[in-house]
This record gives sequence, structure tokens and C-alpha cells, in this order.
Amino acid sequence: MDAHRQSPYSLRTDWGSAGADAICAGCDVAVVVDVLSFSTTLTVAADRGVAVLPFPWRDERAVDHAAERGATLAVGRSEAGPGQVSLSPGTVRAAPELSRLVLPSPNGSTLAFRLRAVAQTVIGVGLRNRRAAADHLLERRASFPGLRVAVVAAGERWPDGSLRPAVEDLWGAGALIDALGAAGWPDVSPEARAAAAAFREIADDPAAALRDCASGRELAAIGFADDVRVASELDRSPSVPRLVGDMFEP
Repeated sequence: MDAHRQSPYSLRTDWGSAGADAICAGCDVAVVVDVLSFSTTLTVAADRGVAVLPFPWRDERAVDHAAERGATLAVGRSEAGPGQVSLSPGTVRAAPELSRLVLPSPNGSTLAFRLRAVAQTVIGVGLRNRRAAADHLLERRASFPGLRVAVVAAGERWPDGSLRPAVEDLWGAGALIDALGAAGWPDVSPEARAAAAAFREIADDPAAALRDCASGRELAAIGFADDVRVASELDRSPSVPRLVGDMFEP
């Protein structure tokens, strides 16, 4: 339905693959937001010059894909042994030698892989790089005033596979939208304005909000509280990873 496309607005937001299909039509830039943890790991990799190849989750072709591209394949968090890289951003920071990384994830990476065929430009954004991403989009809009941007909150999954709207991705999407709105971006959809308002509620202490939300508590309970801490490093990253072909360039 056309009403769900938010087509009168140049800055839009929605959830997951179905939401992306609705709001990305006719947009120039699609933004993938998966704070815990694909977008965060993506920015950590970009900060150290590592290219990231998104790949669908639990796809057996990932091993061959990594070998063909001369890349390291990230394993699941709970499967990673000493020195192995996983979706956990700390493992990317600690890896001694890394140039290319195939990074499967059930939400952000799968969504980015899907959007390759939908949007002209795909970028990855979390709390760490929202300021850098906002500056990048504002610079592009200065050259192209009609720029249309779709911000897609990846969300998580319930055990039955259905979408679980995850508040940390609402905050991540809202953080970017808030920065763009503060700089005077016009034509912001009501959905996008609501996301920005949600971020402003936790902007004074995003670390505490991430620790206390369901996804943050879930990660802490299985031993990955540091992933939550890294994800809360608001505006710490200067990188704007952009998907070129099948690879996010740092």
C-alpha cells in the first residue's frame, strides 16, 4: 500500500525486511541500523580499515564465499575460540591480522545483503558513527537537495522467526534522524520523528539504556556485556561503511 511507503517524505524509517521493501522504493540511500551488533561490529572493522562482506545467517555457502574472496569468516559468538573473529566487536578489535571479513548475522547482515538489489547506496550506521553518517548525508544533500534516505531498523527475532522490534535499533535510527533534523533536514516522516524522540529520551546516558534494554541484558547474561559497552560509544567512530558490490568499504 502506497501509504506505508512514507513517499511524501525524504527521510523515512521502518522495521526489518518488509519495512525496507516499503520505504526504500525510490530512495537514494538505505541505512541499515543493527546496534547489537552488526552495525557496531561493522564500524569497528571500518575504523581499522577492514572491509566487511555481509552474508545471510546460517548459509552454508559462507565458507566458500570467504575462501573465494580471500576473507576471514566470522563465526557465531558462542562458537568463537581464542583468536577467532565473531559478530562480537571486541573480537574484531583484537584480531591481529584482518583485511576482509565475511560477517553473517541474522538481522543486519541479512538485511544489508538483501538491500543490495533495492537501493542505489547502502550504508551501515549505529550509535558509534551516527554523527559521521549524518555529516556524510548532509554533505550529499548539499550537492543533491532532493536526496531521499530510508533508515531501516533491523530489529531482532522471536523464537518463531518473526520480527522483534528491538528498542536499541529504534534508538540507533533515531540518533541519526535526530542529528539530521537538528541540521535542518526537511520532510521528515512522522515515523522518523518518533524515532528521533525516542533517542532523545536516552541521549544523556545511552550506555545505561543499552545495558538495561532486553537485548543488552540478553547479551550480558551470555557473557557479552562488553559488546553492549562498545555499542554505546556514541559518535566515537569517524567511519561511514558503504556497500560497494558485495562489500562494505571502510
